Amino acid sequence: MKLSLFLRISNSLLAIILLASCSGNNSATDIPATFTVPAIYNKIYGATSITNDGTYITIKSTGQPDHKSVYYPTANALYEAFSGTTFGGNTFAKNPNSISAQTYTFKIPVNPKVNSNHAATPLGPIGISLNGVPFFNQYAGPNQPLTGEVVSFDKYYGHPAPGGVYHYHVEPLYLTTVKATKSSLLGFLLDGFPVYGPEENGSAVTNAMLDAYHGHTGVTSDYPNGIYHYHINSTDPYINGSGFYGTAGTVSK
Repeated sequence: MKLSLFLRISNSLLAIILLASCSGNNSATDIPATFTVPAIYNKIYGATSITNDGTYITIKSTGQPDHKSVYYPTANALYEAFSGTTFGGNTFAKNPNSISAQTYTFKIPVNPKVNSNHAATPLGPIGISLNGVPFFNQYAGPNQPLTGEVVSFDKYYGHPAPGGVYHYHVEPLYLTTVKATKSSLLGFLLDGFPVYGPEENGSAVTNAMLDAYHGHTGVTSDYPNGIYHYHINSTDPYINGSGFYGTAGTVSK
């Protein structure tokens, strides 16, 4: 009898402990919230992963283009010899770098908003294109124009920096002529605002149609209610002008 009573008490105590433990694990502070990734980000087909924590969309990428380039090692299936002219009709001159995989993590705001400070874009990645390749700004170095670098752009207008960091400063021709069109969504800058190609409603987009940040507000095929968006065109500053329109997120690798 004593043994039976002891077992019943022990089992009751165990049940209470387990219940308390389960209740603690299920508290609101212990369970991370999960959010659906907005469908528009599924267009970034070059990402290795895309998640949403309710504040930032986190996009991971190797930064390697899915198109052929003279900058891939010759043993790579995507290597392709290139000569002739490149951006602006310049005679191509290969730089000494080769494309290599990176480990980018882009964090951009889920709900982009204008920032009156309009922080200047840094050297290095300022956004991500649909194929996972980063966008760079209009400078080759601190306040140095791209004049001397455009000769090294490959057939799709990209090139690698030291360390194998492939990137686009100007229109990514593979996206605007092969994967999509001149008026299509091409990616996002770090402030979360979308980047579109050099045409809109069947017409070329000129700098006179854009503000100081190289964008404007309007309806697009992806945003029928309208949104501020950037445009890439063939005229300096190409992708972005005097800074981010909104508050930029971060990029690390």
